[in-house]
Amino acid sequence: MAEQTTTTKPPVCVTGANGFIGSWIVKTLLQNGYTTIHLSIFPNSDPSHLFSLPGATSPAVNLIVHQVNLLDAASVSKAVEGCAGGGVFHVASPCTLEDPVDPEAELVEPAVKGTLNVLAAAKKVGVRRVVLTSSISAMVPNPGWVEGRVFDESSWTDLDYCTSRQKWYPVSKTLAEKAAWDFAKKNELDVVAINPATCLGQLLQPGLNASCAVLQQLLQGLKDTQEYHWLGAVHVQDVAKAQLLLFESPNASGRYLCTNGIYQFSDFADKVSKLFPEFPVHRFVSIPSLIFANALILSAS
Repeated sequence: MAEQTTTTKPPVCVTGANGFIGSWIVKTLLQNGYTTIHLSIFPNSDPSHLFSLPGATSPAVNLIVHQVNLLDAASVSKAVEGCAGGGVFHVASPCTLEDPVDPEAELVEPAVKGTLNVLAAAKKVGVRRVVLTSSISAMVPNPGWVEGRVFDESSWTDLDYCTSRQKWYPVSKTLAEKAAWDFAKKNELDVVAINPATCLGQLLQPGLNASCAVLQQLLQGLKDTQEYHWLGAVHVQDVAKAQLLLFESPNASGRYLCTNGIYQFSDFADKVSKLFPEFPVHRFVSIPSLIFANALILSAS
């Protein structure tokens, strides 16, 4: 982990702070000496578990809760305004395993407009860097990728393919990340993106999140495989560590895939079935796995 040149860590804001990844980022920040953390949470959601994290109740620590609707630019600005010279970890984005009734209103608009509101607030107050939590879903599926070419961070999800198959989450993450890069270029804002694969690991929050629900559904016998859908499993603790690494490393730039490997969905299910033979995991017909280059991989400790 890159060291700061001073002992005082800058103020930071975490959006979606009480979610799965957000909670782990808050925990990691506390472990690494950050004392002023603005917690942006969805209105009326519960952040109480964050105050039970190690170090959260230390007299030197100031956890500031902001109830924020990301579509409301004013509330976003209020959460970010205390972070001049510091950073924003933008994690919040709608994710559900259920088919949306109105994909534009439920997924796409909150992801895109929410991201732009966060970036605009960060630019206004003079944030040093924004670490954007994108997703491997903004990289694949990409059925047009040249056969035999190693997948890397230059890959983008095929929006037409996803739209035609009503895969709205990849659409929302892809459009949000592309909008972020366009904003960063036009406004000279320092943005770094992390694209995690399927995050698994210990739940710090009380409820089950979508990525862990994928594993739960497999263990329960899910039979819905997906053509051209690849995923990897990455420990959520590693994703949080990687976020901080990207924030603190001066030379970090661009996109960073964060995973321990990439598998076709059927191969992932096969690995789960071998790890948990006592569960009725469905055996899918396998498609050859893809190879990704330059993945940002850390080991959980």
